[in-house]
Amino acid sequence: MKVFKVAVIGCGRIAGHNCRAIINTSGLELAAVCDLEIEKARVYQDEFKVPAYSNYHTMLEKVTDIDIVAIITPSGMHFEHSIDVMRNYNKSIILEKPTFMKPSQLNEAYSVAEKLGLKIFPIFQNRHNRAVQRVKKALSNNELGDIRVIGVRVRWCRPQRYYDMAPWRGTLSHDGGALTNQGIHHVDLLRYLGGEVSQVNATMRTLGADVEVEDTVVSSFTYKNNAVGSLEVTTAARPGDFEASISIVGSKGLAQIGGIAVNELEIFTPNPGECEKYSEDFSDCVYGEGHKLLYNEIYSSITSSGKQYSVSQQDCLSTIRLLHAFYRSDEKNNWQQVSEDGESARLGKENNEISDLYRTIK
Repeated sequence: MKVFKVAVIGCGRIAGHNCRAIINTSGLELAAVCDLEIEKARVYQDEFKVPAYSNYHTMLEKVTDIDIVAIITPSGMHFEHSIDVMRNYNKSIILEKPTFMKPSQLNEAYSVAEKLGLKIFPIFQNRHNRAVQRVKKALSNNELGDIRVIGVRVRWCRPQRYYDMAPWRGTLSHDGGALTNQGIHHVDLLRYLGGEVSQVNATMRTLGADVEVEDTVVSSFTYKNNAVGSLEVTTAARPGDFEASISIVGSKGLAQIGGIAVNELEIFTPNPGECEKYSEDFSDCVYGEGHKLLYNEIYSSITSSGKQYSVSQQDCLSTIRLLHAFYRSDEKNNWQQVSEDGESARLGKENNEISDLYRTIK
């Protein structure tokens, strides 16, 4: 069995979870880790017994048998790093949420990958949570009937000290606010569970911190199938995190998924006894088990003929376009069609002053 070697660029908290998923996936091997702050990389060097680098160019030149690179750098650097790694080192890439800051960046990156015969693997691990999968199955089997209302509520706490941890945090260019950073998985699940959203009407505010991004968004939206929905995402809750849920009201019943990261099936009227069975304990790891399943998918998709990774280019693009529709609605103060090609005027805007802090000189 061929073993594919994976390197990691960016050694923040979520990187460790990716590293553990890699080493626990048959057919994948963690080859090296890299971070501009070498101390962060050395933490994972010690844990996983792999070489650590502060310059990814040096890493990719010295460790020549790397097959795939997981890019876990600040969100606003994903595009630049992805293009560089694909064009100059001919490596397929894995991308943490929100993949790219803008739809146009996503399209360009996939175009480069196609020309070079490479693959891009977006990470939306919460789709694989047991509760989410059970509700997905219920919708497919018509256990809940026709969807009538979908609601999202994320009430979390991110105080000023959270944004002060790094220069990219709280910026529209490299982070995005409560919706792009904390709420992106719920935005993705709106589509994954409910189908394509038709139009949105959103209002954004910054209420709990001194940052340029929104920490609160409230929105109404409609689906193409005539269902309606509401979304409330805030990081201005105090003094702590309270709720992160998505609920579906159907013509035959109701399902609600909550917990720390949509990991608990709280209400399931078709069979209330299944709530415990399809709930997971994420107290030890907020990221859950979805990464392991996705890395297994990554291996299968690069080895098995015709095996497709579960998050396609169009799938990922549709989620990022929905994300931008919320921002466009706030900017234009009216309903916005998700199908429009327009992008937010502010999300993902260029900021070279911040980018220079995270660029690596060859």
